[in-house]
Amino acid sequence: MSRRPPGRSARGSGFFWFWICLLGGVLQAASMAWPLAGWSLPGMRDGQPSGFWQIVSLSLLVLALQYATRVGQAAWRGWVFSTAWLSGTFWWLFISLHTFGGLPAWLAVLAVVALAGALSVYYAVAVGLLCSWAPISRTAQALLFASLWTLAELARGHWFTGFPWGAGGYAQVDLMAPWAPLVGVYGMGFLAAILAYALASVVSGLWRRLSTWLASPVSRPVGRTAAGSRMAAPGARVQARLVPGLTDGWWGLVRSLILLLLVGGLLVSMLGGGQAWRTLGQRDTASTGELRVWLLQGNIPQDQKFVSGTGVAQALAWYPQQIALAVDAARTRPTTGPQLVVAPETAIPLLPNQLGAEFWRPLLGHLAAQPAGGVSAMVGLPLGSLDQGYTNSVWGLSPEKAAGALARVDVAGALGAGLYRYDKNHLVPFGEFIPPLFRWFTDLMNIPLGDFNRGGLAQPSWAVAGQRVAPNICFEDLFGEELAASFADAANAPSVLVNLSNIAWFGDSVAIDQHLQISRLRAIELGRPMLRATNTGATAVIDHNGVVTHQLERLTRGRLEATVEGRSGVTPYAQWTARWGLTPMWIGCLVLVLVIASLRSLGRRGGRTRRR
Repeated sequence: MSRRPPGRSARGSGFFWFWICLLGGVLQAASMAWPLAGWSLPGMRDGQPSGFWQIVSLSLLVLALQYATRVGQAAWRGWVFSTAWLSGTFWWLFISLHTFGGLPAWLAVLAVVALAGALSVYYAVAVGLLCSWAPISRTAQALLFASLWTLAELARGHWFTGFPWGAGGYAQVDLMAPWAPLVGVYGMGFLAAILAYALASVVSGLWRRLSTWLASPVSRPVGRTAAGSRMAAPGARVQARLVPGLTDGWWGLVRSLILLLLVGGLLVSMLGGGQAWRTLGQRDTASTGELRVWLLQGNIPQDQKFVSGTGVAQALAWYPQQIALAVDAARTRPTTGPQLVVAPETAIPLLPNQLGAEFWRPLLGHLAAQPAGGVSAMVGLPLGSLDQGYTNSVWGLSPEKAAGALARVDVAGALGAGLYRYDKNHLVPFGEFIPPLFRWFTDLMNIPLGDFNRGGLAQPSWAVAGQRVAPNICFEDLFGEELAASFADAANAPSVLVNLSNIAWFGDSVAIDQHLQISRLRAIELGRPMLRATNTGATAVIDHNGVVTHQLERLTRGRLEATVEGRSGVTPYAQWTARWGLTPMWIGCLVLVLVIASLRSLGRRGGRTRRR
């Protein structure tokens, strides 16, 4: 073995670890939903997540950190990994910015990478603190890494309105499914980080032991540079303390292996250890009966969606036609016909007063002609005015309310009075609101209706056929703690969740698959089925266990006919997030970081004794 001091990298090894971080980041992005049809890694399927590969990819970052020699170097590697991961996760923003927004290609690429790079600062700071504060205890190291990494995930998901798309826990929707209704996506990411740290420690420990056996012993004391002075804190700590060191014997390696087996074994036992384990988080939920639904997918190209002669005309003809067919089907097949029809986000692409009575009278007339309890329709559309501002909204049209609206159809501004209404609460930066100082950026793009007002949190559910239906719009289902706010009163909690989306902004990309996995995890966390009605996909029905029971082929025009089982009761995750939000997660991770950092000398005396 070279007599280079521990912690000093070989010439060119920094370049090697750069590529390892880059590879790990790309693999982390792919683990949420595999993007390459026809070619995949073992255990990967087209459009599906892989919790195993998410852990492996994160362990590549840990390996790179364990062979860093300075805090700055470790932070750089964390930033490279995260920038590759986030750029590879939401690269499809390029499509909306360039193809549909009209932004020059170079500027769209720069914007996506800049966003990923800015968000990656959270993770760079996290790994920098890890390498500064890591104790000698291997278990404490793993807990510190998981806590800091989770804090970075929480910060990305909530600061500056939050953009948690691609959080590591989403790749665990299958592997760690039993944990979702207990600890949620961030808790699952915490567990995955522990496993990744333990896996990397086992690999690097074996590597070091093999190197020791094949090479001569290191001549200089651990933590000394060639000049004999103590290394910068991170270098010595990363090399000598984050993994089983050269002088630690096999015991440090064994402890890392034990940690890996314990946590991994717990996950496996919950998946395959019997029904009681698998349904632990759903034990307080129960069926509220069935709801027959039609989910509509108009497949209107985004570049035509707001064009009066093409996309607008198609939408104004096709969606009302489908609602009328649903009414006819319910009349001829009262026991099997639909009870609820859902059209996606901005299915009606114009303001109600822009359409006039000639559009609303036939649509409302079909619904109003039914007896009470007939087919209801949920439709996405923009609402508001220049004076009051605009909202990205949903209208609920029941037979009774449709009759009242029909009577007011000729009264200016009165059409929506008394109708069920949901206004989107969590808006998309740049797409639905303009952050301060960025008006110049949105002025470069051609995106209609780019500045909305915000709806309230925990808006009431809509009563339909004995169910309490709660809509959310587009990426709102990324924020499980916000959806959980409606579960504070268990007696009035939603029994069915509905996501209305328009992913056509991102073309035929992996964004469709990623959003489906996000909705699956929300369904498991909250113990509720999730109905997805989208413009281009993925239009699907997901049961309360996160299983996709029905799905319409993407990029086709059609309707998905299905029956879904509503649920009552509250999962542990919904219960604690409805009361406290994610504050317990923040506090738990912060406490772990502070305790471990204050005891960073843990195990040092024993380590010195062994070295003697």
